[in-house]
Amino acid sequence: MTDKTPGQAASEAEHTLEAALARAALFQGKTLSYRPVAGGISNPNFRVTTAEDGKHYFVKIPGAGTEMFIDRAAAFDASRKAAAQGVGPRVYDDLYEDGIEINDFMSDRRSCTNTDFGQPGPRLAAIEAYRAFHAVAPLSLTKTVFDMIEEHDRQITELGGWRPPDYPWLMDQYRMARRALEASGLDLVPCFNDPMAGNFMIGSDGSIMLIDYEYASMNDRCYDFGIWFGEMFFSREIEMELLEAYFGSVSEQTYARVIVHKALADIKWAFWSYVQQRVSQLDFDFFKYGAWKLLRGRAIMHDPRWVEHLSRV
Repeated sequence: MTDKTPGQAASEAEHTLEAALARAALFQGKTLSYRPVAGGISNPNFRVTTAEDGKHYFVKIPGAGTEMFIDRAAAFDASRKAAAQGVGPRVYDDLYEDGIEINDFMSDRRSCTNTDFGQPGPRLAAIEAYRAFHAVAPLSLTKTVFDMIEEHDRQITELGGWRPPDYPWLMDQYRMARRALEASGLDLVPCFNDPMAGNFMIGSDGSIMLIDYEYASMNDRCYDFGIWFGEMFFSREIEMELLEAYFGSVSEQTYARVIVHKALADIKWAFWSYVQQRVSQLDFDFFKYGAWKLLRGRAIMHDPRWVEHLSRV
């Protein structure tokens, strides 16, 4: 892929990027080039290079409609705290007022894949990254999975979006899970909330750092594990191994909380997909993505053990 220089923009996202680069103090007087970074499904992302020192930066342009569910000020707050903890890249504030985030581009690391997490080393390194982020100072935004589901449900109504035929049943399961978890009490910590494999950056030493904190919030600790375990399709044995590595031991209550949050995460991201289907300009099959999430979530909620999990949380 050939890099472009300012003045060669062809797409709306590239024009937005070039206008932003011209405003950023960080890039004043520098000879710049840029190229898109693939992988995101919310925002157009770019790698920007300064010719004078060959340094690379990651620049995220807010995607169309993302203001409906992303608080950019909260995302900056989480990114800064992660960077201070050493679990995320450095954040630059030059375009903060525009909601455009600039980070150091981690050229010495690569994005993980689901295949990486088939190995014990990367899995345990990810647990350490979670441990580090869960220990940062409280985030400015508290947003539980319940808040997320309710938000997306309202947005689907407002946008005239699609709902699955079993929507009433799904919402019944959601409400039962919410009642059970709230009755037992929420364990709110800084949560990452977005464990796509590409958001885990692995280094040659095997360590992992996290990128993309725009969905981060104070949330129940077990949600972070539930959504990650679901994304990676881990077996029960691996899930128990990881929870033991994090907590030191695993109770049936903790495991039940993780499984319930796994199902709630699938509802949340399915509903998010049906919102994106109405507002996003990215070339991505959000309907298929949402359908896949609900298939997996239903598998958990139709399992006879679902009621047992709800009774144990």
